[in-house]
Amino acid sequence: MNRDSSTSSSDTRNTDRDDPAPDGNVTENPMASSGSVLLTAWPRAPSLSSGIQGDDNLQSMLVGTVMRKIKSRSWKKQRYFKLQDDCATIWYQSKKTGNTHCTFSVSDVEAIREGHQSEVLLSIADEFPPDRCFTLVFRGRRGNLDLVAESAEEAQSWIRGMRKLIENLENMGEREKLDQWIGDWFKKADKNKDGRMNFKEVRDLLKMMNVDMNEHHAHRLFTMADRSQSGTLEDDEFVLFYKMLTRREDVLKVFQQYSADGQKLSLRDLQGFLRDEQLEGGGVEQQAKRLIERYEPSDTAKLLNAMTFDGFLMYLGSAEGSIFNPQRRGLFQDMSQPLCHYFISSSHNTYLMEDQLRGQSSVEGYIRALSRGCRCLEVDCWDGASGEPIVYHGRTFTSKILFKDVVSAVGNYAFKVSEYPVILSIENHCGVEQQNVMAQHLNHILGDKLLKSTLDGRAPVGLPSPEDLKGKILLKAKKIGGLEESFSGMVEDALTGEVSDEEEASEIEKDHLQRESIRHRVKKSKQHLSKELSDCVVYCKSVHFSSFKHSRIHSKFYEVASFTESKARKHLKDAGAEFVLHNSRQLTRIYPSGFRTDSSNFNPQEMWNAGCQFVALNFQTAGEGMDLNDGLFNQNGHCGYVLKPIFMREPGSGFDPEMPQNWEGYRPVVLTIQVISGQQLPKVNIKEDSIVDPLVRVEIHGVPMDQAKQETRYIENNGFNPVWYDTLRFSIHAPELALVRFVVEDYDKTSKNDFVGQFTLPLSCMQQGYRHIHLLSRDGTSIPPSSLFVHIRITELNKASGS
Repeated sequence: MNRDSSTSSSDTRNTDRDDPAPDGNVTENPMASSGSVLLTAWPRAPSLSSGIQGDDNLQSMLVGTVMRKIKSRSWKKQRYFKLQDDCATIWYQSKKTGNTHCTFSVSDVEAIREGHQSEVLLSIADEFPPDRCFTLVFRGRRGNLDLVAESAEEAQSWIRGMRKLIENLENMGEREKLDQWIGDWFKKADKNKDGRMNFKEVRDLLKMMNVDMNEHHAHRLFTMADRSQSGTLEDDEFVLFYKMLTRREDVLKVFQQYSADGQKLSLRDLQGFLRDEQLEGGGVEQQAKRLIERYEPSDTAKLLNAMTFDGFLMYLGSAEGSIFNPQRRGLFQDMSQPLCHYFISSSHNTYLMEDQLRGQSSVEGYIRALSRGCRCLEVDCWDGASGEPIVYHGRTFTSKILFKDVVSAVGNYAFKVSEYPVILSIENHCGVEQQNVMAQHLNHILGDKLLKSTLDGRAPVGLPSPEDLKGKILLKAKKIGGLEESFSGMVEDALTGEVSDEEEASEIEKDHLQRESIRHRVKKSKQHLSKELSDCVVYCKSVHFSSFKHSRIHSKFYEVASFTESKARKHLKDAGAEFVLHNSRQLTRIYPSGFRTDSSNFNPQEMWNAGCQFVALNFQTAGEGMDLNDGLFNQNGHCGYVLKPIFMREPGSGFDPEMPQNWEGYRPVVLTIQVISGQQLPKVNIKEDSIVDPLVRVEIHGVPMDQAKQETRYIENNGFNPVWYDTLRFSIHAPELALVRFVVEDYDKTSKNDFVGQFTLPLSCMQQGYRHIHLLSRDGTSIPPSSLFVHIRITELNKASGS
């Protein structure tokens, strides 16, 4: 809970046990060096500041540049931009009321786009040439920063300089990242900017870092770290203080359990740990040698083929020591199966940046979705002025964008993150004339990327695979006739009927039959479909769904049905096994209810339980739905395609998500999670005196039988290094479908808990043993060095026990 920390005099848990020797020497032995002794001196941030002398671009950025900040065609203001001496922060002067300057961190910037690659810069393209324009794209949902330099040379200086700084950040090791993080805190706490910290500044720093410590104990640590007895901390003294503050006794306990002499892990000790705790497979000796070579900072220990506590801590904090199996992050699945055998990352109302009633429509929505690995994008098309089709949320006050600008953005960004196919789900409300214009734009702008015919030029008998369709953009829309007629030349010129795939208005109508005012306003329109647009549809013909029986007898493999979330739930409840069977042959798209005017998301897991491929979410809305989507699609090279479990691909499996125990391949498991500790959890309240009372909730998302949540107790007034040692157990009956979501919250007994951080991953990607979970923000971006330390075990559940 965010209460005033000054009211509590209790020591921070786990910070005053086993104090170091009075002389402050905390590096003599593993017992004393139980903190993060990865740091040897501060301030440094070597990867950021090294190489500046010889880099003209960075030198120019340090001097500073006057550029125009552009918000719209009419809002263009000059600002002075400058790289700070830390080479990690950009400072710029603003004339906002009460705020003379602003800063942002280089680590907040995800990418730099050159030229007119944003809607704002496109709107002033006639005024400023592209070689003077660039866009800084921020992580999460923060808006872009569009800039125009005074010359092409100055623009290039910033573009190249920023790219170098971002690259340096991405290449940083764990030690350097921690250095950087500590440096940032030091600067925040050093109020008088003299490179030293007095005790008052240290006390303020502790509150800023989310730790509530009694003053006597804090002063004792301060005095021990102040070797020069100057009354202030500087350089190594501050690092020493930080080491004492962050002693990892939880990790030390594990280290000493496997160390034969309590000082180091011999090669044999480390092998025992990897085999018995981490449950690593064969080749454990080679792996132990490789870990020592990679993570051990001591050359002496390396010569002895041993690992010190420092090396052990670095290994556990690395990607290899994380809960997500690194081998599952890369592309590891078979990509040669039919499209219907994959879950496909899908977006709803992709053009919207906010809500569905008054939100902004933007090409940026498509760029951001594609950069997150999305492979199915929705395009809501309406007749526009001057013969140009527009994209927006029809019959609402959302702003409008040109269809051709959407197609250009998709053409430019479709294959930057993944080379596998992109599907454009067309929601078509246009007349024939502007449908023809849509077809012209698709053909002209996308060229060879647009799939216009079957892959081998012959009538196909089944869906192609993601591998077959690499680099291709497909249209999902209504089509005149079928693929067979296309090859026989028997296609009519136009089709009369509903050309729109999803009629949210009709859904509202059906759900409100008693409300005459809505009924008589909403009418389904009958209109013609143009042959030119129809010809752009090959493997994804949108059709109306009648029943599973009708589909089993009559449906063609290339026909795609769309359901609202409520209709999908009804089918799932009434005929779960039939739904799974249907999706083993056909593609299905699920989209949110039209009543979700705030662009909220449903839980996608229940639709994945039925094998639905296109489960379309509002990517612009953070929360549980997108956490689960990111969790599922973070595996397999982040390519946007995840192979469904075998029981969802084989027609004869008979798998029913409501009764997974009836499947012949039923192999339930028990997941045991010991939540041990947390590290440097972020503050959720900007009030200076507020301290987090953290608890951890573990959620299982899977088939109905597996849905479960359990929580640890909360730790009072300690977001810095809380310790739980709480054990949670879950029985999981369909482990192949289960996602595990870890949520950290700030407990509040009088109101709703505040969100602190989360991490979601498939159970199948989870590493066992002692692991760190590197937490993500509400936006899904990383918040280093915030983490949880856990122990994971997955064991078979005896089928006979039925538990």
